Amino acid sequence: MMSMIFSVFMMIPIVFINCWWVSGVSLLIIFFIFFNKTWFFTFFSLFSYSFGGDLLSMCMIFLSLWIVFLMILASGSVFNFKNYKSEFILVNIFLLLFLILSFLSSNLFLFYLFFESSLIPTLLLIYGWGYQPERLSAGYYLLFYTLFASLPLLVCIFYIYYGCSSCFYDLISLDINFFIYLSLIVAFMVKLPMVFTHFWLPKAHVEAPISGSMILAGVLLKLGGYGLIRVFMFMYEYGLIFNFVWLILSLYGMAMVGVLCLSQTDIKSLIAYSSVAHMGLVLCGILCMNYWGLIGSLVMMIGHGLCSSGLFCLANINYERTSSRSFFINKGMLTLMPSFALFWFVLCANNMASPPSMNLLGEIVLINSIMSWSTMSFIFLSLSSFFSCCYSIYLYSYVQHGAIFSGLKSISLCSIREYILIMCHILPLNLFVLSIDILSLWL
Repeated sequence: MMSMIFSVFMMIPIVFINCWWVSGVSLLIIFFIFFNKTWFFTFFSLFSYSFGGDLLSMCMIFLSLWIVFLMILASGSVFNFKNYKSEFILVNIFLLLFLILSFLSSNLFLFYLFFESSLIPTLLLIYGWGYQPERLSAGYYLLFYTLFASLPLLVCIFYIYYGCSSCFYDLISLDINFFIYLSLIVAFMVKLPMVFTHFWLPKAHVEAPISGSMILAGVLLKLGGYGLIRVFMFMYEYGLIFNFVWLILSLYGMAMVGVLCLSQTDIKSLIAYSSVAHMGLVLCGILCMNYWGLIGSLVMMIGHGLCSSGLFCLANINYERTSSRSFFINKGMLTLMPSFALFWFVLCANNMASPPSMNLLGEIVLINSIMSWSTMSFIFLSLSSFFSCCYSIYLYSYVQHGAIFSGLKSISLCSIREYILIMCHILPLNLFVLSIDILSLWL
């Protein structure tokens, strides 16, 4: 575990060489070295200094490494315009370091510490490389929603240490009451985000640079799901009593957010709201607290991380050419960039859970899990699946078809970097399903 942390830490001197491609390739090498030498154990292993990992941790870490590599690949404009490129890569590396430390922590307090620390590089990305002046209010939303919900969690962690003399996940055993239950889950539900606590997410996505949107959709939302799985390890019985409240709320929210997606005029805003709907399904799977729910939520988190990140990349490729995220200006792209129409089609199809993507497998397993909890949930599940199909078709058809905006006089050609970037999202998303049995070993 420590070798992985030090490998990422040793990338910091590389930043000052001021070579963009060396930083990206170094991350790729680190990913493949540790991916090939790591054993995906179903239990916590490789312990050192309160850090260790199981299959869930390792999957989240490799997703983080992959997404951060793609973030550097996607941010070509920062490199081309020399917009503080060394500082940009440094912020990304520190964000990656905090994420790896969060997922490797076997201690609840250390997890909280690094969970909150990941906010700082994210805010720096939004404030430093965001697009509009509204990024200040978006940053405030992100900061205060997360911090306000996390304060009860911190107090609860101190109480747990006082009662158990330990914050290690496997050693926590105490009498849970409703206030402890609420304190432990609210911070993660805001981060996930659950419907009605999601208002920070569309603002943060729209105002963030492409790298900020990718890491938010790809990994930071998954911190909430990861945290919920960890805290339910020691309050399983109490969750069985009260989880139905959040389950009903999430089921209703998934259908409601699907309708909201159909009324969006901003491409990034639509993709951000679709993330809320998909993460609502993940939340339902975790709260069901059965085997299939947890397996399905893990598959869905990885699949959604790649799919949503890829859609944000495509939206950014259009934005760099039209200087707008509006549907009314980004029309008729099939005529201007025909080669990217296939990528739009594949990722929009994956977003609505088409075979052979991981999203389909995740949705099938999660729908089985939620239906086993209550057969009445099929009403909301069918509505959310229908709306997911509707807004994915709406996104593809509106961007690719229609009359080209008359103010668009010229458009630059697509680069090899952009092709590689999108293929690095599509290939793992659709090919990893062939070896998905690894994830079923968990639990």
